[in-house]
Amino acid sequence: MDNWVQMSIQFAYVGLLVSLVLAFVRLAKGPTLADRVIALDLIAFITIGFIAIVTLDTQQKSLLDIAITLGLVAFLGTIAFARLIVKDKKVGGA
Repeated sequence: MDNWVQMSIQFAYVGLLVSLVLAFVRLAKGPTLADRVIALDLIAFITIGFIAIVTLDTQQKSLLDIAITLGLVAFLGTIAFARLIVKDKKVGGA
């Protein structure tokens, strides 16, 4: 690979790692359940980004199947948490 591509991959690793740390801080600190759900969803999609970068770095295309599956599971988990939050607000507000 070219030198600039490898440098871009390393830059992406660093950026995703910083994003992951900040998302974990929000997950631990988030004052509301909605903040924690968003942070958990963000962590899932940052993980998908890591898988995509590893795929570019190692040229193993089979890892993209894992990323697609994780994206679908993260989306369904977010929908489930959103329904839980709405249901909790209806029960608590009534």
